[in-house]
Amino acid sequence: MKIRHKTMKLLIILVVLIVCTVPYSIWQNNSIVVTQTNFVNEKIPNAFDQYKIVQISDLHNKLFGANQEKLLNKVRSETPDIIVVTGDLIDQRKYNLEKSMLFVKGAVKIAPVYYVSGNHEAWSGNYETIKKSLIDAGVIVLDNTEFVISRGDATIKLLGVSDPDFLTSSYLEGTNTTILDETLNRWSEGDAVDFRILLSHRPELFDLYSEAKIDLVFSGHAHGGQIRLPLLGGLVAPDQGFFPKYTSGSYNKGTTTMFVSRGLGNSIVPQRLFNRPEIVVVTLKSK
Repeated sequence: MKIRHKTMKLLIILVVLIVCTVPYSIWQNNSIVVTQTNFVNEKIPNAFDQYKIVQISDLHNKLFGANQEKLLNKVRSETPDIIVVTGDLIDQRKYNLEKSMLFVKGAVKIAPVYYVSGNHEAWSGNYETIKKSLIDAGVIVLDNTEFVISRGDATIKLLGVSDPDFLTSSYLEGTNTTILDETLNRWSEGDAVDFRILLSHRPELFDLYSEAKIDLVFSGHAHGGQIRLPLLGGLVAPDQGFFPKYTSGSYNKGTTTMFVSRGLGNSIVPQRLFNRPEIVVVTLKSK
């Protein structure tokens, strides 16, 4: 009787834990948090003071409400001047471009959208289709190119690099930065008077961005470390391994600051923990 009583007690505790854990897990993976930050830099022209940038990263064709309205409403409420998308709109394992394009088609009605690819676009085998769909929707795709944004007589430069994994086929091959290095070297040798913003999927290459004296970088890829532990931060990230260095928030080196988004969707690991989907909002300040 005592054994049966203990077994029943353990079963009840297990059921209670499951009942409590499942709703929390659903909330953790579907409740979007907006992280707002001011970025002050003397190179920012006065005309771009209060210029608001919304960053979207690592959607992995996840759906937030019918027609992506929950996600779009969050973005819309921030009244951004531009929206930057830092890769992995789709997921190569569960490829569904339509879900991602629901967001894109809504986003371009809110503000100009600028995009760079991630490793999942690179490995999908469908990049030309993805790129054409984005361009047809009105998105500016930055494949190792730069774009000048003007306000009155003032300008800032928006730079974008293609993901290095266009040169590889899997994580086992590591990261080939040949083209990225060439592109950054070209920019570092050019005119650095303008305030320069770089979109790049990869936060682990921060040293390269700093060496090129980029002012501000937007990145993703790390998914916040997937599971975030108190005091320790993210648990694991692609191309960084366990206890990765760059997972969330801002990082500084030399004259370069990098913001890393925790992203919105999941890929290999289907669950987040203490790591809600994130929209990053950065407001430029000239003083």
